[in-house]
Amino acid sequence: MNKATDRIVLTGLEFHAYHGLFSEEAKLGGRFIVDVEMSVNFSGVLRIEDTVHYGEVYELVKLEVTGTRHDLIETLANNIAIQVLEAHVPVQQLTVRVHKPFAPVPGLFRDVFVEVTRLRD
Repeated sequence: MNKATDRIVLTGLEFHAYHGLFSEEAKLGGRFIVDVEMSVNFSGVLRIEDTVHYGEVYELVKLEVTGTRHDLIETLANNIAIQVLEAHVPVQQLTVRVHKPFAPVPGLFRDVFVEVTRLRD
């Protein structure tokens, strides 16, 4: 199979959730922003079944971000990547970014994010 350079990208998916190490984060929650970039070969794609339904990807992301609490956004990003690869066979490679723009970090900053990239075996 040829490696795809075609992509489907969802950026800026925003959710209020309760991830983090500190008790305040578990209690108050915060804003999390997720980006998902998927490499999919579009050659011969004529039907939605031949590609990735990005509405379904959104729902997977939403369920993981809002339904399961994680101490680390690294774990959250990894779990999202695993679930997308398991649910969507056409995805050959994906990158997931989880942004935590209001992370409890002393000092001024615009954003904190983690990024995972996974290839289909």
